[in-house]
Amino acid sequence: MNKKITYFLTVLLFGTVLFSEVFAGGAKRNGTAGAQELLIPSSPSGLALNGANISSVTGLDAVFYNPAGFGGTQSSTETMFSHLNYIADISMSFAAVGVSFSDLGSLAFSLRTLNFGDIPVTTDNNPYGTGSTFSPSFVTLGLTYANSLTDRIRVGVNLKLVSEKIIRTSATGFALDAGIQYQGLAGLDGLNFGITLKNLGPQMKYDGPDLIRVASESEAKRGDNFYSIDAASFELPSQLELGLSYAYSLGDQYKLGVATAFQNNNFANDEYKFGGEFVYDEMLFLRGGYAYMGEVADNEYQQFFGVTAGIGVKVNIGLEMVVDYAYRAAKFSESNHLIGVKFNF
Repeated sequence: MNKKITYFLTVLLFGTVLFSEVFAGGAKRNGTAGAQELLIPSSPSGLALNGANISSVTGLDAVFYNPAGFGGTQSSTETMFSHLNYIADISMSFAAVGVSFSDLGSLAFSLRTLNFGDIPVTTDNNPYGTGSTFSPSFVTLGLTYANSLTDRIRVGVNLKLVSEKIIRTSATGFALDAGIQYQGLAGLDGLNFGITLKNLGPQMKYDGPDLIRVASESEAKRGDNFYSIDAASFELPSQLELGLSYAYSLGDQYKLGVATAFQNNNFANDEYKFGGEFVYDEMLFLRGGYAYMGEVADNEYQQFFGVTAGIGVKVNIGLEMVVDYAYRAAKFSESNHLIGVKFNF
């Protein structure tokens, strides 16, 4: 009885939050959210499917797409490292480690950093550079907990500490992801359903010594005055996603999976995601995906990314190692390349 009450309260609470979020946002708020690094994918297998796999993703790949999936990890300990060549010489590095405590659930720690390279320092008097350089520091720390409530239901949460710093100006905030996965929907094995809310949290705001300015008047008898620029607060790029997936065995060695997801954004137009995966002997994985932005799909200035594709290889070297690669086409910049490696103990 207690378990039934827990399931009911979990679904009820999640449904209440879902109802309040699903109507918030849309195209009218394009470009109004900050902390865009929270949207950069860290999982090659998920990116190759264009994020359509929120209902079926498991292991540390689920930390980004749906934390509930981490409750389905098959390893006692798992580690993951990935690196993405993003846009304009910006790169992203991700590392995570997860541990399963059996019936007590699974816990993971993750670290995400952005590398902007060295940027020349310019001033009003030196618009072409002072000879010095700086590099912004964007770091996200994550703590993920997930558990399987039954053999069909998984739940998970991911708490993130978001830190952005540009020289002596910085902003710090918190974000929360929460998700549910239901396996065997309608009693059909292989048919899965997933819901996830991502990047929920209070607004962030920049502050620091570099926002202090000097006001001086040439004819004033008093000295210089100092004032501080009050930076505007900005919202996090929260999202609501609902997804379905189906995996079908084509014999002892072959498996075919398809997935789709609807993504409601509070900062941009809604997206419809589609992905497919072919598996050979649980050793070779071929993936592809596409995202469609509805009424703005023909607007090249809003449909920034295109098709995705990827490959994965699983080998046993005394422990299980998985190497994944994903490609994502991009407009106005070079295509994205995300490579990752996982070790399962």
